[in-house]
Amino acid sequence: MRAFRARALTVAGSDSGGGAGIQADLKTFAALGVHGMCAITTITAQNTVGVHAVQDIDVEVIRSQIRVVVEDIGVDAVKTGMLHTFQIINAVAEELSKLSKPIVVDPVMIAKSGAELLKQDAVKSLIERMLPIATVLTPNALEASRLAGFAVKTLEDAKRAAKAIAEMGPKAVVVKGGHISAEKSADTLYYDGEFRILESVRIDTKNTHGTGCVFASAIAAELAKGSDIINAVLVAKQFVLNAIKSGISIGKGHGPVNPSASVYEAAMRFEALERLKDAVRMLESVPAVAKLIPESQSNIAMAIPYAESREEVVAIPGRIVRQPWGVKASGCPEFGTSRHVANAVLSVMEYDPNMRAAMNIRFDKDILNAAKALGLCISYYDRRLEPEDVKKIEGMSVRWGISQAVKLRGKVPNIVYHEGDWGKEPMVTVFGKDAVEVASLVIKLAEMID
Repeated sequence: MRAFRARALTVAGSDSGGGAGIQADLKTFAALGVHGMCAITTITAQNTVGVHAVQDIDVEVIRSQIRVVVEDIGVDAVKTGMLHTFQIINAVAEELSKLSKPIVVDPVMIAKSGAELLKQDAVKSLIERMLPIATVLTPNALEASRLAGFAVKTLEDAKRAAKAIAEMGPKAVVVKGGHISAEKSADTLYYDGEFRILESVRIDTKNTHGTGCVFASAIAAELAKGSDIINAVLVAKQFVLNAIKSGISIGKGHGPVNPSASVYEAAMRFEALERLKDAVRMLESVPAVAKLIPESQSNIAMAIPYAESREEVVAIPGRIVRQPWGVKASGCPEFGTSRHVANAVLSVMEYDPNMRAAMNIRFDKDILNAAKALGLCISYYDRRLEPEDVKKIEGMSVRWGISQAVKLRGKVPNIVYHEGDWGKEPMVTVFGKDAVEVASLVIKLAEMID
């Protein structure tokens, strides 16, 4: 028998740009291991710049969406988002009040573009019908101001508003700190008569579309899995922070956050790790590879897509060493264990993001001739010309050298070499799309030289 899968329902509007609304909610549910279902309340025509059209769904259709899901599949938690009119609010509140399940209410009022997502005459219905059935309410500072009846500009304002709103019915209120002026982003959670301030660094980005939807959906997902309110909010806080860090730069306005980032990164890390293991096995199976290992030893590295730091590059700790019978990796592949080869990979990816792997081998004219015979693109740089200011910054020598080699050929080469400098061993670096491709090229080079 298969393990039970938690079920979460989002009752919200559709964002044609895919960054917020039910689209963001369902991505969040999936990323947190919850089966997501939806009842669409409104169709919006929007992109990163603004909301261009709004069409409400017939109230009876909204009711039906909720009912059929509940009757057949069942629901463990609900998240509500855009409830555009008082008619929609009344219908949704009536249907959800029949459930004895956690309900997370995101009181969506205004889009980032300034478009009105809750009609003026619907605010009273929101307060009277949705707040009393809410397990957790997640207003931003502007929404909290409107609900509490006073401006929320400081952390103390947020605390006062959270308590005042909680008196309207919600078990817990989280006043989000994105719009509150402070060095850090501080969300104010009021629950069971106590305040908890949840701080995080502010991320300098315009890609924040969908932040509120993702946060509320993450809380609902955790509640669906059985978490208590405090832990659900804590998990959601970290989840949305990661989604903002991985925001997607698309469109001309506010790009969306990326709730799928954690799942994607885990998959890409696994893929890079497995490819590097395969590459190491290939290298260790060919004794001739030992001829290519330099005095400072070799390493092979592979980055995940869109990598920006060495922590996102997997390599061999302790490097690949020469043995009497061939080569041997001195440890199991790990992320963040390489400096020079990882820097080379990251540098090349700035010019061609598909070239995500590299291995350093010794410099020799015969190796270059073999590379030419294989039809590989070859380039070089002269370490003696490296500017003094570059030498002073850790990791910049490799980046400077790679940039020189790429500029020389006008594209990313398969082979980059330098002939050394005072105290620096001459070296060849082999580049490829993944670690297996790099290992294959290294083996071919090894088998072609004496």
